[in-house]
Amino acid sequence: MNIVAQTLAWLTDPANWQGPNGIPVRTAEQVAISGTSLLIAVLIALPIGLWIGHTGRGTTVGVNVANLGRALPSLAVIGIMLPITAALDPQLGFKVYPTLIAMVILAVPPILVNAQTGVGEVDRELVEAARGMGFAEHHLLARVEMPIALPVILGGLRSASVQVVSTATLGAVVGFGGLGRYIVDGVSQNDDGQLYGGVVLVAGLALLTEASFGLLQHVLTSPGLRLERAGASETAMWVAPEAAARP
Repeated sequence: MNIVAQTLAWLTDPANWQGPNGIPVRTAEQVAISGTSLLIAVLIALPIGLWIGHTGRGTTVGVNVANLGRALPSLAVIGIMLPITAALDPQLGFKVYPTLIAMVILAVPPILVNAQTGVGEVDRELVEAARGMGFAEHHLLARVEMPIALPVILGGLRSASVQVVSTATLGAVVGFGGLGRYIVDGVSQNDDGQLYGGVVLVAGLALLTEASFGLLQHVLTSPGLRLERAGASETAMWVAPEAAARP
């Protein structure tokens, strides 16, 4: 039986879709660790990227931190964090936290860089005009810069999400579940059907994630919404200074 037939046989076996080790459960584990990692990365990187892009301060530091995050191999991060987190929490610290931390580090650079770049590339004349009209800095960021930079920001989230979903499979090396479990078990058991079935599932989930974020990006940056945001920004430019400065 060739690899394709073995893979199809494994994927269509009802036994592999049931129980605690079934495909639905492993997929949910993969989505959970990826979603949690992405959320934490957004909470860390997005405000920093927006602040750097808005103020122009710390650009070099932000770029260097992002480059460092890109240069760190995720498996190495998992190995480094494992003894530390396992000492703090013998249960979750061995299986969950190392993978979670590694995925957060992986997701931060594209989110931070795209937020910084998107806001930093907003037309400075528009920004200065809004500032001259009396806009408070946080209103300037929220009403003028972020709407214009939204496509670039979403591009960073899209890139980070696909990277995390694909790379979270490494957690299976240290005992985490997820779809990577099938790849690790397939290798250890010399089961090509399970191995390549896991590969197909990971690739499918990554493609689904890419398509979902691509659709979201398309919807939120559609011509109608772009015109609406542009009109809102133009209208906001003529709001009375005291209203713009109101907390």
